[in-house]
Amino acid sequence: MHTAILQAQALRALEAAHADATPSLMERAGACAARIALEMLEGRALILAGPGNNGGDAFVVARLLKEAGHTPVVLFAGDSNKLPADARAAHAAWMECGGQCLADYPVEHFGLIIDGLFGIGLARPIEGPYAEWIERANASGAPILALDTPSGLNALTGQVTGPTIRATRTATFIALKPGLLTGEGPDFCGKLDLCDLGLNVGNGDGQVVTPESFRACLKPRPRNSHKGSFGNVAILGGAPGMAGAALLAGRAALRLGAGRVYLGMLETLAVDVAQPELMLRSPDEAQRLASVLAIGPGLGQSPSAEALLAQAFDGGLPLIIDADGLNLLAKTPQLQRKCAVSPAPTLLTPHPAEAARLLGCLPGAIQADRVKAALELAKRFSAHVALKGCGTVIATPDGRWFINTNGNPGLASAGTGDVLTGMLAALLAQRWPPLEAMLAAVHLHGAAADACVATGDGPVGLTAGELIDPARRILNQWIAESL
Repeated sequence: MHTAILQAQALRALEAAHADATPSLMERAGACAARIALEMLEGRALILAGPGNNGGDAFVVARLLKEAGHTPVVLFAGDSNKLPADARAAHAAWMECGGQCLADYPVEHFGLIIDGLFGIGLARPIEGPYAEWIERANASGAPILALDTPSGLNALTGQVTGPTIRATRTATFIALKPGLLTGEGPDFCGKLDLCDLGLNVGNGDGQVVTPESFRACLKPRPRNSHKGSFGNVAILGGAPGMAGAALLAGRAALRLGAGRVYLGMLETLAVDVAQPELMLRSPDEAQRLASVLAIGPGLGQSPSAEALLAQAFDGGLPLIIDADGLNLLAKTPQLQRKCAVSPAPTLLTPHPAEAARLLGCLPGAIQADRVKAALELAKRFSAHVALKGCGTVIATPDGRWFINTNGNPGLASAGTGDVLTGMLAALLAQRWPPLEAMLAAVHLHGAAADACVATGDGPVGLTAGELIDPARRILNQWIAESL
């Protein structure tokens, strides 16, 4: 499975290094896309060709479809003499094989629309006739195959700023790009097909998270085990009126394998009747008994909550900060300094609004480049970061980054972040390294949501607590498969 993700600089370097390849990269891209188009094609194809190299890919696809016995219609409003050299040659080859180009969008209904308007070089909103073509293509009801990236989507950031093709499938070339996997990208790409063009991209700039990312940690438990073998999690939070958040995190930690789970509740509760194995303590006592701390679920932002977070930094234990723990961190410079110099592993799990508070910007700036934002958070706070959302981005203090592509909109409900915190705490308690624990918890969280949808229990109305048992089942399945 291809999991490497490349940014613009690495993509351009690969293209330049293979500029004289035979067949050319454009021919290879067109051939791969044409094979996908033939799988999708029912009726006649309309091919939208742009004024750059993406248009050149489109001309290659058109020629190959014609050679396969089809009669594609090509829409091209540019000046062929101003096309880049490879695209100009592709246009000439299309014309030489008897092809034609229309300048006006046809009235005819098509069985497939192929989007070859703009590729990864586009950095501005699409205007003029191209914007009209996009709107008509989207409204046509025909399946759409996008070449490299849906026109209008920033393939490097996942941001949409104007009219954008909403593709059924996207044939992306050389390597995966971050913007196809996070932010608004997945809603516009449809099914992703990678055409690597025969190039070796190595490990890439980033990686897609899969179970292989943490395979080394998927080990069966020794038969000679006891509860002390699997760590003590303390979850600090649960202020009055918000006890449920801490309870969800605690239940997730327990069922994902932590040996003992202590809830350091700000609201005094005698017992969790639904999960009596959880041990409810004062925050101070829970922290004293812990080998891993998680702070934030239902914490609130009271002075006592702030004091708990300051104390947590002084404990020297692996520390997960979520929810109001992140909000307290964002508004308290002294806590930020503690975080940045803490010798123990620190893991932050913000959603975009929390990330914006931590970086002192608006959420829109976070979403405009989610990889950049996650890397900045990891660097500034010397922490492993999971920037939650569509295509959660995981970043490390040393500059590595990953994108998780599973999960679904069922996770957009209250409490799912608390469950993620509990899962992450359980893996840390079982002595998983911070990065592998973060990757596994995020991927498991998404896999559990997908499992719920597969059985009809979502995405609409999926609740946070429903994720826990599927996550336990999937984790045990992964361990069994690793043997």
